[in-house]
Amino acid sequence: MDKMDSFDTPTDTNFDYMYKVLIVGNSGVGKTAFLMRYCDDNFSQSFVATVGIDFKVKNMYRQDKRIKLQIWDTAGQERYRTITTAYYRGAMGFILMFDLTNEESFHAVKGWAATIQDLSWENARAVLVGNKSDLTDSRTVSEEQCRELSQTLGFEFFDASAKDGNNVKGVFEYLVDAISIKMAESIEKNPNFLPRGTRPRTVDPAAQDTSSCSC
Repeated sequence: MDKMDSFDTPTDTNFDYMYKVLIVGNSGVGKTAFLMRYCDDNFSQSFVATVGIDFKVKNMYRQDKRIKLQIWDTAGQERYRTITTAYYRGAMGFILMFDLTNEESFHAVKGWAATIQDLSWENARAVLVGNKSDLTDSRTVSEEQCRELSQTLGFEFFDASAKDGNNVKGVFEYLVDAISIKMAESIEKNPNFLPRGTRPRTVDPAAQDTSSCSC
């Protein structure tokens, strides 16, 4: 049996850490499709804009640790911005997504990055994802532009495709590893460190301060 099968139900409490991750970016860049490909391994061509915010739970093993991911899919429309930005608090990781066939979504990335910097935990990790890499004939954002922006922001960059699954799993694995490394560094400095958005298996949830809740 694969390790994942032993705790692959969303209600399973048998895990070492729970990380809260947000997928952010303009409307229509494929955030929901990306999440569905990762969590359910399926893809739909129909586009239905996310209203407000939604989430899924996914489990993985990384570095012998059982990680439960609480992945939030945020609406990209301006009218939902007040609602969605409230969820930045306590997030350990961000997937900042744009559409490789849509230059407007690419130019909006710096604004989204600034919001992450302003509202999230100072040590939160983020990755930059150019989605729809399968649409090679329609691509309007070059690889060079992507690399330059990722260097400017200090975010690792991935070309990806929710449609064919390219780099979808790799994005999440990279982000989880980056979060875990930052957590390890923080715990080394302070053994009692418990960042908002994480929930070690050994901690009794009922005993935690509700201000640290990742709900």
